[in-house]
Amino acid sequence: MAKQQQTSGYSSGGNIIPTPEEAATFQPQVVAEGGWEKCWEDGVTPWDQGRATPLILHLLDSSSLPLGRTLVPGCGGGHDVVAMANPERFVVGLDISEKALKKANETYGCAPNAKYFAFVKEDVFTWRADELFDLIFDYVFFCAIELELRPAWAKSMYELLKPDGELITLMYPITDHVGGAPYKVSVSAYEDVLVPLGFKAVSIEENPDSIPTRKGKEKLARWKKIN
Repeated sequence: MAKQQQTSGYSSGGNIIPTPEEAATFQPQVVAEGGWEKCWEDGVTPWDQGRATPLILHLLDSSSLPLGRTLVPGCGGGHDVVAMANPERFVVGLDISEKALKKANETYGCAPNAKYFAFVKEDVFTWRADELFDLIFDYVFFCAIELELRPAWAKSMYELLKPDGELITLMYPITDHVGGAPYKVSVSAYEDVLVPLGFKAVSIEENPDSIPTRKGKEKLARWKKIN
């Protein structure tokens, strides 16, 4: 499996990032064999760019990322968690994979901003924080869950956000491929589960900072919890 990852794709942060269509040909077998834990154990992590998502860096540079308590569900190696964390934005990275969080802690445990983030091993579908969040950032998580879980995902996003909080979804992969994970998504796939709960799309646009193997296959959507 790992060998197949290395034969094509785009190199980012030392990792080879295939197209979502390519990932869907080998990742499901590994997940079926041992879940997401086995993916990390075998190094089959085609979603992991090995660094912070370029869009997050762009939003930080342009001061257009909200401050306050922030949640990153399915944080994996923790790159986005650490990039966003500062004295005015405490970030919680959530993941069900012990190996993913072990890697995140080994990589970033001594980071200069380590007191402004935390990695937590919990399931976002059942976990509820003691304090709600001002911002949630979802990327390569919505596409990783089975389609029947998408309404439950939306319910968790709603219950974890403060009133008037913001949900940023980097919609990916907007493709026509069959199978998954990653499962194909669309704007309507998000709207169908978020709007009935009380989310309003403030903006939906092409991601200007996509890496080459994802260009034209993802959109940035910013949602407000309005009731």
